[in-house]
Amino acid sequence: MSELPVSEAELQAYADGRLPPARLAAVEAWLAARPEQAERIAAYRRLAQEVRGAYDNLLSEPVPERLRQAAARRLPWGRIAAVLAWVTLGIALGAPAGWYAKRERTVAQAMPDSTLLARRAAVAHAVYSPEVRHPVEVGADDEQHLLTWLSKRLGAKVRAPKLDDVGMSLVGGRLLPGDIGPVAQFMYQSQNGRRLTLYMRTEASHNRETAFRYARENNVGVFYWIDREMGYALASADLSKDELLRLANLVYKQLEGS
Repeated sequence: MSELPVSEAELQAYADGRLPPARLAAVEAWLAARPEQAERIAAYRRLAQEVRGAYDNLLSEPVPERLRQAAARRLPWGRIAAVLAWVTLGIALGAPAGWYAKRERTVAQAMPDSTLLARRAAVAHAVYSPEVRHPVEVGADDEQHLLTWLSKRLGAKVRAPKLDDVGMSLVGGRLLPGDIGPVAQFMYQSQNGRRLTLYMRTEASHNRETAFRYARENNVGVFYWIDREMGYALASADLSKDELLRLANLVYKQLEGS
């Protein structure tokens, strides 16, 4: 009897540690024969571990007594349990967007769209910059194909800035999912292995601009800005804030009006 095919749902369940034991050996054998897929699932697992590390303590904290008392005066306990379940689910679903959030940030706090841009760029950098074998989907040796492909998917002209003169060479790029559509990520690397990523997306509200803003998410520094129809975020865990600012200015000048 032939083996059942491995579905994407099973791969996601495997990454989350929810795959039924009966399918574990088959999925692991399938991944062993497909190194690129194995690396993709390994990246998902690393991201999940970071999310759990950021939120496990929050989820284990007791409900404040004043909230319990307020709920007890208004709702039967069956409905209270349901409400708490939905709150927990909401935290879990929001965790990737708030992966690096400081503990004092409340779950219900609205996050400005540009801040979310920086946070997603930091997460993407943290996930892909450590990769050795598969840091990008398309390498710099096929740059024209990469730019054509990403421009088509984003629905806007995409360019990869030239940073060789400042010691950062293009490694390549990849397509990522974003909160409002596809996202492009370009990766650069210095001769001593320091890495930089440029995260770009199309903006829902066109014809607006923002000045450079800086954010630090765990150990990843990010300069981000919006220029008309595109949002940009330059991220690195290897460069200082001053170095990153110099590069952000250079990237901005090259992309301005593109």
